[in-house]
Amino acid sequence: MPHGRSIRILTYNVHSCIGTDRKIDPGRIAAVIAEAQADIVALQEIDVRRHRTGGVDQANMIASLLKMEAHFNPALTVADEQYGDALITALPTKAIKAGPLPSLGEPRGALSVEVMVGDRQLHLVNTHLGLRGRDRVQQMTTLLGPAWLPASGKDLVSTIVCGDFNAVPASAAYRLATRALKDVQLSGNQPPRPTFPSRYPLMRLDHIFVSADLAVLGTTVPRNRLTSLASDHLPLIADIGLGDGFARASE
Repeated sequence: MPHGRSIRILTYNVHSCIGTDRKIDPGRIAAVIAEAQADIVALQEIDVRRHRTGGVDQANMIASLLKMEAHFNPALTVADEQYGDALITALPTKAIKAGPLPSLGEPRGALSVEVMVGDRQLHLVNTHLGLRGRDRVQQMTTLLGPAWLPASGKDLVSTIVCGDFNAVPASAAYRLATRALKDVQLSGNQPPRPTFPSRYPLMRLDHIFVSADLAVLGTTVPRNRLTSLASDHLPLIADIGLGDGFARASE
């Protein structure tokens, strides 16, 4: 674990906490996150009050187990049941924004939070893009625009965009992202590793993109018995150097 002016980010498609053994267990997801000791956690495919997963609020259940706070954005709402993305952290947050992304298929959305680390501010966006290539290009274009990012070009600083992009590095949506932001897996101390499927990972669908001012100190994709069971995706973790004025939250 790094020390000094850095923070640990984890992004994880949790598959509604339904494991590869078909067991519904938010506790396993919390255990994966706890082992990673992440400061900020971006989760996709979270169920809230859905009958299929026992009617529990998975976002708040996982946050409670981690002694953190959850922010949730439902990409899909049917009656009282919701499904979407969550950001979980023990750090102070403000300026929360949530909303839909353009889609011709299954509804998709994004969740943006300003996370305060000391007296400094980090802009973080969590999303889960669509299965259709054309949708993903539209969605990524929207995410990289002024509606979701605080600036563009050289003025874009202290920004992280992460999630399940359903986009391999050869895809058009991925190429759009890397024109504006750095892929942490290409900037870290390890070769890029796939995140899907969890038992026999072959594809890099889950990404953390950061603005040019942020240093990538290291990345990892934990692959063990627990991560192979807990979800159909593996988590992606990055240690990010935040520059002067930032201090690791756990210190």
